[in-house]
Amino acid sequence: MSERSILTADSGSTKTEWHYVGADGQAHVYSTDGINPYYQTSAEIVRQVETQLLPYLSQFPTVIRFYGAGCSPEKAPIVKNALQTLFPSAQIEVGSDLLGAARITCGTQPGIVGILGTGSNSCYYDGTSIKQNISPLGYILGDEGSGAVLGKLLVGDVLKNQLPEELKKAFLQRFQVTPADIIEQVYRRPFPNRYLAKFSVFYAEHPESSELQALLKQSFDAFVRRNLLQYPEVTHLPLHFVGSIAFHYADILREVLAEHGLTATTIRKTLFAQ
Repeated sequence: MSERSILTADSGSTKTEWHYVGADGQAHVYSTDGINPYYQTSAEIVRQVETQLLPYLSQFPTVIRFYGAGCSPEKAPIVKNALQTLFPSAQIEVGSDLLGAARITCGTQPGIVGILGTGSNSCYYDGTSIKQNISPLGYILGDEGSGAVLGKLLVGDVLKNQLPEELKKAFLQRFQVTPADIIEQVYRRPFPNRYLAKFSVFYAEHPESSELQALLKQSFDAFVRRNLLQYPEVTHLPLHFVGSIAFHYADILREVLAEHGLTATTIRKTLFAQ
């Protein structure tokens, strides 16, 4: 029996999914809050993993592969230092969630990869490494098609009375929030992107609303135009998507892609689940 145990993480700003394969070959999946080094220090990540993951591991992993939002070459050491503190003897690799998505969906073949979750991102992958990446810029300047931006658009239309009154009332009742609550959470509390993204479920709960369907299409269209169409290879390579937003709104995403002459080869909810 191999003594090698592997812990692989698929981390967004909202949730981290940990896939653990022990030395006995048994696989387990655990979920914790999201980890993003743009918003957290190594010490904060240590405390989070220590309380939310460590109690459930039967043994410490010998290999850790962490793919996460915000894990750029500049920020990845924040996560690696935290993991090295908790698992000092493990072999640790930290890369972007985009690299993880590309490896899982493309394998060793070239392709275009898009992530639509709490945030959004995209790249051209040559089968070995990411060769081109249009910067997502975050939910304030970019992140088109993401849960955070869908939430931002929705909240903005609610608070500026751009939606039918009954839909506005339904929103405020569904989430039990006031305009003051929203302003407080967005401008004065940590993780406003995570907070905004939670409102994206409202689109799925009201498929009859032409206004909400238009916002979805508008945001997906912006993702295609401002990101995917900048890759010269996008029209002749497989196109893969990973993320909860892509998965739950796959029909509308495919409709928008078709308007640009594109077709999604695969759409996965997470790295570990179709």
